[in-house]
Amino acid sequence: MNEQRSLGRATLGALGVVYGDIGTSPLYALKGATTIAGGGAADSGTVLGVLSLIFWSMFIVITLKYIVLILRSDNAGEGGILSLLALVQQKLGTSSAWALRFGALAALGTALFYCDGMITPAISVLSAVEGLEVLNPEFESMVLPITLTIIVALFVLQKRGTARVGGLFGPIMVLWFVTLGALGIIMIARRPEVLAALFPGYALAMLAQHPAVALAILGAVFLVLTGGEALYADMGHFGKRPVRLAWFALVWPGLLLNYFGQGALMLESPGVEIPFFGLASASALPFLVLLATAATVIASQATISGAFSLTRQAVQLDLLPRVLILQTSPDERGQVYVPAVNRVLFLAVVSFVLVFGSSDNLMAAYGAAVIGTMMITTLLGAVVAKTSWQWPTWRIVAVFGLFVFVDIAFVAGNATKITGGGWVPLALAAIMFAGFITWR
Repeated sequence: MNEQRSLGRATLGALGVVYGDIGTSPLYALKGATTIAGGGAADSGTVLGVLSLIFWSMFIVITLKYIVLILRSDNAGEGGILSLLALVQQKLGTSSAWALRFGALAALGTALFYCDGMITPAISVLSAVEGLEVLNPEFESMVLPITLTIIVALFVLQKRGTARVGGLFGPIMVLWFVTLGALGIIMIARRPEVLAALFPGYALAMLAQHPAVALAILGAVFLVLTGGEALYADMGHFGKRPVRLAWFALVWPGLLLNYFGQGALMLESPGVEIPFFGLASASALPFLVLLATAATVIASQATISGAFSLTRQAVQLDLLPRVLILQTSPDERGQVYVPAVNRVLFLAVVSFVLVFGSSDNLMAAYGAAVIGTMMITTLLGAVVAKTSWQWPTWRIVAVFGLFVFVDIAFVAGNATKITGGGWVPLALAAIMFAGFITWR
């Protein structure tokens, strides 16, 4: 009975910490991709094509790669790219040529994850506060002051520990995912033909029809996957079972229903400006805007908690000097708080907010760094499958070859963002990577 209660609390905490980032992508991802593909009011082929891309990308990258396979690769309960490195070193040692190459790859992936973690709170909170303009346009002049106030409160809250933060945020995210699913179901019932997007041929046909912007479309669709690496890095805070249970029971169904509901609305009303908010009635719109605001603020938590976990592992692997690391839970070894990292992330997030000024400007930089981490996770996962799981070569090629193919496509898609601001997190990651290697 105690185990069941513990599983319930951990699952609730996982909803409040692990899935905030990926859980808020319905606010902008579908509309952004269809706008790039259709240049305005997208036709049915474009809507179904983007939906198909979203469905199959989430299925392959999040469900198969992360939830089913990569979550198996924990190092004493810890997750994240450095856990993969530790598992590889357990089999190959730490001084062989290949071990050193894999160590450099993991250090690069960690640097890229840190820098994406600096953007996530900035873009999440900014988009939340900007969303309040739907209710009152006068909020425009108050966007930056309100954003900075929320960011200060968010980082002050971190010292309470992941479990308490998850306990505060979890019920809100439960309501969020239930609301996502309910809104989607209502619209799908009106236009069930939207379910045709489950056929992957629509995705391929749409990319073939828009070759000039195909990579940009992939870069926009990638926004539905940006929380994948964070959920793996956060695994040590709650354990793999609660993370998987939350995904299959609530998160994945809620996300898919909402995406397809938005698609159904776009089929019915091609000129709809913001399909997410268009799913709600006029009377329910204030509630949805406020709930979306809370959810997008919570979205920051996934990468902040993940940065704490990776920092402890980086210290253990001699990539960083020793820092103060506080254990915040007597039950979960992975629940830690790192004051130095909290301060550095806070200063970086504030800087991003002040320099970029809006979520639209930050969108151009978002995702360009973390796709590199996800690619490296695939490569190290293949090595773990060979050395620890004893998989035959043919199985590794068949399974991880698919993941590499998808990752390469998204790397190419996110490369279109470099000139628009994506170079900023990449440059910061290069500096951080040099620091890791120099210290080691």
